[in-house]
Amino acid sequence: MSTDTSDAAAEDAPDADEGDAPTRAELAARVADLEESLAAATDDDDGKKMSIIATKGTLDMAYPPLILASTAAAFGYEVTVFHTFWGLDILHEERSKDLKLSSVGNPNMPVPNAVAAIPGMDRVTTKLMERKIDDNDTATIEELVETSLDMGVEFQACQMTIDLLDYDDEDFYDGVTTGVGAATALQDMADADIQLLV
Repeated sequence: MSTDTSDAAAEDAPDADEGDAPTRAELAARVADLEESLAAATDDDDGKKMSIIATKGTLDMAYPPLILASTAAAFGYEVTVFHTFWGLDILHEERSKDLKLSSVGNPNMPVPNAVAAIPGMDRVTTKLMERKIDDNDTATIEELVETSLDMGVEFQACQMTIDLLDYDDEDFYDGVTTGVGAATALQDMADADIQLLV
């Protein structure tokens, strides 16, 4: 009696120890189905793109572009955030850790403008906001920048503003694209599905 068996028969026969384990052919079919599903899901995204212009560098205005960028990236968007003028401080590794909240001219602050104009009130309102951020376990600006970079968000630093504020390329978080001009930002916005000015 021959002891030779075909490879196909061995693959299709269930192993006594594995119970109802799938065969190699079944696993290969499942992998092919998953690859097709992944390709279809990727095609549905159709390369959605979001472009954000960040122009403000106060503590309260640093959050909107970072939260929108990281959320859009989580949904599969290709995201670019162009930082210009005071918005550049969000990407500045040292200055981003010391952003202030202005108490003057903010109608939602629980402080009348006459009181808000007293010297030192910006420091007080900033400390109050920082305490709220900490108490609510909200991500810091640094954490949001690093998370966004890890998710593939492209942060661009306006070269004209870098020169104007006398910053150096080394001042920014690792991964920030420097040397970007307005023409590049405009082209990016023209190619985007969603354009936001913050």
